Amino acid sequence: MTQIPMAAPAPPADLRALTALRFIAAMWVALFAFWPNLDVAVFPNLVAKGYLGVELFFVLSGFILCHVYLEPHGEKRFSYRGFLWARIARVYPLHVATLLGVGALAVAALAAGMSVDGNILSWASLPANLTMMHAWGLAPEAGWNHPSWSISAEWFAYLGFPAFAVVAWSLRHRPILAVFGAVVFLAALYAAFEPLAGFPLTQATIAWGALRIVPCFALGCALYLLFRRSPLKTPWLAAFAAVLLIAISATLTLPDAVTVTLFGLLILSLASLANDKAGWLASRPAVYLGEISYSVYMVVVPWKLLAVNVAARLTDAGPDKSLPVLVWLAVMAGLPVVAALSYHLVEYPARRALRRMGEGANLGSKKRQTAQPAI
Repeated sequence: MTQIPMAAPAPPADLRALTALRFIAAMWVALFAFWPNLDVAVFPNLVAKGYLGVELFFVLSGFILCHVYLEPHGEKRFSYRGFLWARIARVYPLHVATLLGVGALAVAALAAGMSVDGNILSWASLPANLTMMHAWGLAPEAGWNHPSWSISAEWFAYLGFPAFAVVAWSLRHRPILAVFGAVVFLAALYAAFEPLAGFPLTQATIAWGALRIVPCFALGCALYLLFRRSPLKTPWLAAFAAVLLIAISATLTLPDAVTVTLFGLLILSLASLANDKAGWLASRPAVYLGEISYSVYMVVVPWKLLAVNVAARLTDAGPDKSLPVLVWLAVMAGLPVVAALSYHLVEYPARRALRRMGEGANLGSKKRQTAQPAI
């Protein structure tokens, strides 16, 4: 009797609203980075909390990677080599390109008589940056493209993904317990870290940056279990409540653990939105901006080095480089444009080339996944 082959499992659904959310997170970080160059005396708390955009990325990363890879891992269809190669293809080419770009811009700025941070060209930090281990306590200075410390933290989580997946899979039938445990772990770690280190974990970069991702990534994994069990019935209402509560939490400078936990509610809400119900969040422009969000984040420093220095000279801004509002807005508007260029010239073609290399070397996963993990 001829055996009829079973159909391959369907790939995970493309959660477009979460793709759009990545751009919002990246621009929150960009606002935090560029606001000191705006010629105003106020620094709104909501902007001052922009460093938490990185935490939003981290929670998203745990959620999406579980969305794509948890079931294959639990069912023994997971290729660790293929997973890591896909992650390298996703983050490494742009990381190296922006590192070299920052170095070239710093040299050019110095040659033109402009001032740059003396730590940018930190040769002692270069090996750790090139191996994506500069957030593991192995870089003596915050040199080169400093925001890339979070890519080093992501790499740490990627390497440890099987451990996260084992725990998540074991709790797949108890998602509420998983979320409760992840929130307690996050709050406890934040509370214990600050008195020991002298600064909040949410402000760690090259020192303890690898630890910074762990509670957020674990929360994202736990939230995926809840989504997997039962998406929210009123996602738009929950998303509105989450945005409002996040804004209140950041404005009132509540403990960062509160805001990060609320990120979980926002992610769960947007994930529960079917693409045909997500409105503008699922539109082609919103999804495109989400796709270039990694480039937005990674070109913040090189664009700031170039645009702010040039604008400051043209406007005689002085040593503090405080720019008039219209000039500052032009600089900010240029960021997504530069990011789109880096996406199409570097990030996307390099990712495709490396993935083709991996497929040629048989590094692909056992069951091809089509969804794009978030960063």
